[in-house]
Amino acid sequence: MLVQSAEFVKSSKLLRELPPMDYPEYAFVGRSNVGKSSLINRLCQRKNLAKTSGTPGKTQLINHFLINNTWYLVDLPGYGYAKVSKKIRENFTDMIFDYLVGRENLMNTYVLIDSRHKPQAIDLEFIEFLGVKEIPFTLVFTKIDKLTSHKLAANREVYEKELGDVWEELPQMLFTSAQTGEGREELLEQITSYNPLFYGT
Repeated sequence: MLVQSAEFVKSSKLLRELPPMDYPEYAFVGRSNVGKSSLINRLCQRKNLAKTSGTPGKTQLINHFLINNTWYLVDLPGYGYAKVSKKIRENFTDMIFDYLVGRENLMNTYVLIDSRHKPQAIDLEFIEFLGVKEIPFTLVFTKIDKLTSHKLAANREVYEKELGDVWEELPQMLFTSAQTGEGREELLEQITSYNPLFYGT
């Protein structure tokens, strides 16, 4: 897929504030500081489409971007950042869960995982929630440029073993780097394959 246009549409806090469900949507979500904004910018080949910050937990609203005038990229708030207040964390959680369960045009959710770390309980819980609610998702491992191929393979094996204890079939996995662009085409190709399901073509 060639990204010819990427336009910020709006930020929303409540479901009723979201744009009309007239395009297929792809949500990006993960723990704070997982590199979500950088990956979104790389995906769309725009430097400042999604606002990057050295302060984890910066994204506090649901941000919609219209790509190629045919689909929405949705930047969801990060979860699991300890330094924001408990009340804000609860609001993040409610906002994310309400969106994921209630958005009928959501085609796939991309759960971003920092490839450098062992499986985190909060990520595993979130993945389990998606499975229970039967929400389609893909695991997107970020920052793979920070690891040797041997270490990345070892970390992948740990994740597969952890998930294999719970899941009959392992979730789809993609491996990406906002720095090098690795995995970008694979992710866009997956979105391209889902779009016709929305349009009935």
